[in-house]
Amino acid sequence: MLRKIVNKNEIMMMSPHKLAFFGDSVYEIIVREKIICNHNAEIGVLNSLKVKSVCCEYQAELFEKIKNMLTEEELEIYKRGRNAHVKKVPKKSSPVTYHKATGLEALFGFLYLSGQEERLRELSGEIDL
Repeated sequence: MLRKIVNKNEIMMMSPHKLAFFGDSVYEIIVREKIICNHNAEIGVLNSLKVKSVCCEYQAELFEKIKNMLTEEELEIYKRGRNAHVKKVPKKSSPVTYHKATGLEALFGFLYLSGQEERLRELSGEIDL
């Protein structure tokens, strides 16, 4: 992918909402890559797998799987995202679940922007598709 590696000081100055906004797309690309590499199925089936894996509930579960793998810095970034104030939580999700998912997205955004692709691959290895 085309990207500019941003230094950590610049990333730390970004709002957790921006990190989560960007991290959401990083997470989805990782999920889509895993799906097409692991499944030979019709597009509708592939899309169903994607939808199941990019929802708040699944992201919150993924955080529970990887939380003991996180460094102090990664946990700090996750908490910034998790604790960010949001105006509205989707009806199908609890606030706790939504905030966990937002924290995970912020972490993925941070890792990508700071050029830590290997670490992203390691953590995303826990995504079960």
